[in-house]
Amino acid sequence: QVQLVESGGGLAQPGGSLRLACAASGIIFSINSMGWYRQAPGKQRELVATITGGGSTNYADSVKGRFTISIDNDKNTVYLQMNSLKPEDTAVYYCNGRITTTRERTYWGQGTQVTVSS
Repeated sequence: QVQLVESGGGLAQPGGSLRLACAASGIIFSINSMGWYRQAPGKQRELVATITGGGSTNYADSVKGRFTISIDNDKNTVYLQMNSLKPEDTAVYYCNGRITTTRERTYWGQGTQVTVSS
């Protein structure tokens, strides 16, 4: 069984920074991709950024140039560095992983709250 555990959420001021981390644990054969999604109150969950095991990245237009996703394959951990935060970045951020154990499956973390407010 694979578990994704997020950390690093919290409160930041507009223009500030936060760094999220998501560690995958369990018997993992390979990580095909990991990513971050977010869900604000009253809105649908949306993609923030994804990264493949090989390091190819994809970002939502709303975060390009402000957020950076990275992966440490040795630690099975994905990071999201969030800079120049805006109030509209406020949401619960969920880690997502397409991970192969005996077969590829999609896993989700429990979510971590990010609040951007002065």
